[in-house]
Parts: sequence; structure tokens; C-alpha cells
Amino acid sequence: MSFGWIKSEDYSFNSFLLLEEFQIRLALENRGWSKEKDEWSKNMGIALVANPVVAWYFKHRCPKCVHLVDKLMDKAPTAIDKEVREAESYILLSLEDFTIHTTPEKMAKSCDYIRGWDKERLFSLADFNGKVVLDIGAGSGRLTFAAASCASMVYAVEPVSTLREFIRNKIADKVISNVRVTDGFVESIPYPDNTFDIVMSGHVLGDDLEKELVEKERVCKVGGYMLNVPGDSEFHIGSFKALVDKGWEEIHYVGSYGKDVHIHRKMKTERSEE
Repeated sequence: MSFGWIKSEDYSFNSFLLLEEFQIRLALENRGWSKEKDEWSKNMGIALVANPVVAWYFKHRCPKCVHLVDKLMDKAPTAIDKEVREAESYILLSLEDFTIHTTPEKMAKSCDYIRGWDKERLFSLADFNGKVVLDIGAGSGRLTFAAASCASMVYAVEPVSTLREFIRNKIADKVISNVRVTDGFVESIPYPDNTFDIVMSGHVLGDDLEKELVEKERVCKVGGYMLNVPGDSEFHIGSFKALVDKGWEEIHYVGSYGKDVHIHRKMKTERSEE
């Protein structure tokens, strides 16, 4: 499903020279997010043959994927210039979330979940005043900068370097003194146990939910809140039954696009800590 975040004509295939190792691995191992795996493989093969610098980068940035790159290129059909650009566009659109991460300055206007979101939705879940807050998978800072307006300190964990740089540049431009940015993943948060009053995330939960929730709870203080706060979308954001089954409170509202949105919170108690 396309979210309409990018126009492929705005991006060169060289944009993928900014991808992280984990993004390359996910893209190649899953053959994109499309169900059309054979079609995706054909187009990626064509694009890589036509862009040997990107193929080289993929192999060296993600050595575990060398055989996948070679296989895609070996099986790629011969293509003329028009077919090459069509293949490049197909791949750029199939990985539109990774593609737009290479231009984070465009995300606020392009991504519906940022553009249509009201930060009061976040503040309705917990009292942020004077709190020490962690934002996991901070992206371009939607939740981070909202929390920073009243929190004592906000730590933004983000595994994509282009997004970390964007947040750091915004911190410098706006002279914000209470935000720190670090590399890291939701399933391996680089902070000690019982550190934060509030641990929040937007669109990161679900790949390995058990491990992700254990980590969120580990770094949250007893009496603190864990939050799941996706932004408003042009598509329905349905109930997250797996979270509800684990004792998270689910709150429904109709978002700015007239679509259902479900957000969640859970307080860490002495019992849950055990």
C-alpha cells in the first residue's frame, strides 16, 4: 500500500546511498513491502545493474546481503533507459518510508501522520511538565519537540543517521537546550533501567513486540508511563489488540482526516517491573 509520501520523480536512485545497514537488509531480505515479490526483484535487479555505485554500496554497507545483490543482478533482464527509470521509480515508491528518510526536511509536509497531528493528543496521555522523557524511533522529531516544550529533558533515540542529523540541526537552529539525540533501536535501548518518567514511541512497535515492550518497560521508572502515539493518518489506524491484551489502555479518536486513530498508554507498576 502506498502512503503517497513521495513522488518518485523527485528522487534519484542514488538516494539509497544514504540508507543504513539495517534498511538495506530489511529491503533485500523482504524484497520490499509489496506482495509482488517477483516483480520487486526484477525491478530492483534492473535498477542495481544500472546503478553499480548503489550496488557496491549495498554490498559494502551490508556484507550479509552480498549474495542477495548478486542474485538480483544476475537475474535482471536487459533494460533500455526508459525501463531503467521505471524500475528505479518502482523501487523508490516501494520503499517510500526509507526514501523519504533521505530528505527529512520534507517529512512535515509530505507525511500525513506529521502534517495532520495535534500535539495535544500526546499531552492528553500524561503530564510532561518537568519530566525526563524518552522518544524511541524519534524520526524527524514529531513527538520529541512536542514533549520538549514542557519536559525537563527529552532523549531522542533514532537509528537513521539522516534523521538524527535533522533533529540535531533543528536543536541548533531553534536553540533548544533540553533535547539529546542518540543512535539506537526499540529492541535495544541504549539507556539504564528505570531511567525515564515517560517512554514514548509513534510508529515503531510490532516487528518483535515482546522484546520491544520488555525494553520500553525496562527503561521506564516505576510509576512512569509508556505511550504508543501514532499520528493522524489518511488511512484508519485500527485497534492494537496485542497491546490491549498486555494491559495497555487503548484510546480511540477520529483524527483530522476523519479516520479512526488508536493511541495507548500503560503505567509501570511494581508488579509489572517484576
